[in-house]
Amino acid sequence: MHCVRKVTEDLYWVGANDHRLHLFENIHPIPQGVSYNSYLLLDEQSVLFDTVDWEASRQLFENIDYLLGDRPLDVLVINHMEPDHCAAMEQVLKKYPKVKVYSTEKGFMLMHQFGYSVDEHETVEVTDGDTACFGRHTVAFLTAPMVHWPEAMITLDTTDGSLFSADAFGSFIALDGKLFNDEVNFDRDWLDEARRYYTNIVGKYGPHVQSLINKAAPLLGQVKRICPLHGPVWRSDIGYILDKYNHWSSYEPEAKAVMIVYASMYGNTESAAQALAAKLCDRGITDVKVYDVSNTHVSYLIGEAFRVSHLVLASVTYNLGIYPPMLNFLNDMKALNLQNRTVALVENGSWAVKSGDLMAQFLDEQMKLMTILNERLSIASSCKASQEDELNNLADSIAANMRES
Repeated sequence: MHCVRKVTEDLYWVGANDHRLHLFENIHPIPQGVSYNSYLLLDEQSVLFDTVDWEASRQLFENIDYLLGDRPLDVLVINHMEPDHCAAMEQVLKKYPKVKVYSTEKGFMLMHQFGYSVDEHETVEVTDGDTACFGRHTVAFLTAPMVHWPEAMITLDTTDGSLFSADAFGSFIALDGKLFNDEVNFDRDWLDEARRYYTNIVGKYGPHVQSLINKAAPLLGQVKRICPLHGPVWRSDIGYILDKYNHWSSYEPEAKAVMIVYASMYGNTESAAQALAAKLCDRGITDVKVYDVSNTHVSYLIGEAFRVSHLVLASVTYNLGIYPPMLNFLNDMKALNLQNRTVALVENGSWAVKSGDLMAQFLDEQMKLMTILNERLSIASSCKASQEDELNNLADSIAANMRES
């Protein structure tokens, strides 16, 4: 059964939703599913913008067949060659032997690497400023290297303002019928998953996203809707999602907020973390989130770390080192280029309290622009009533720094 939505008079969403996949890229949990967005333009020529993951290909072809009828598919535009968007491309090439393919030089290189029979088709290699006319509609191409693969590009329909943005402006969560941003409560239901998607998939490449935003600035006035490869189509309040991308890609916190991440073997470090959270709330800082690093998937931790201005890392000492899940979190923050945060440290140990110094060393030597507060809570096995003043001092230090920043 076909499942399509009209985007504009000539443009249709022909993608699919996936609730069967548990791990996106076999890493990130997606309990609410994900969409694979593909778009079909019906002009004098028919134009398909990207495809879908192989598991969703049946739905894609049912949608295309419904809209095309007896018409052929004339053009395939590939903005991004990652298999969750292009695994069905080979079948498109086989089904439509006369289809013309547009992509970047590196896009065609990856097609050959994946073994697609693109050489049997007419191909058009495009780069910045190139255009193509399909009848009433003319599109302009703009390369977007390392957002988040080297071959990526974005395509702007200059006739009606549709921007095909590849993986930019995407999100986890299946659409389930609701295609447009104004059909959902994005801030309540989607923002955390959009942030988790960006920070874990594209987060490392903030400078490249900033470069693309600057390069695309002259075209932004023509954009009336953003059509990403995952998540809703933005047809209103485009400035909202642009502002989020500016924050995330420049590593600026979205909110003055505190994220407490604790590593606790027997509950003692957790107890101190909870006590600190309560003391922060007593001081009027209520945007506080507490996470157990051992049972929270790191993709959620990364998403929250990009949101907040202040982190508290509370870790036991393990084999004279940092507790392994906490070390994994630190390594992921480093890998995804998180920076420009203020960090407070809580350490614990029963016979050697080393984790605080080791976390500080990691932040100083392996990450960028991380400010470590002087106040530190050091625990020997469990936090004692006699350490109440130390907890208060740490909470005061965090609160004062938040007021000053």
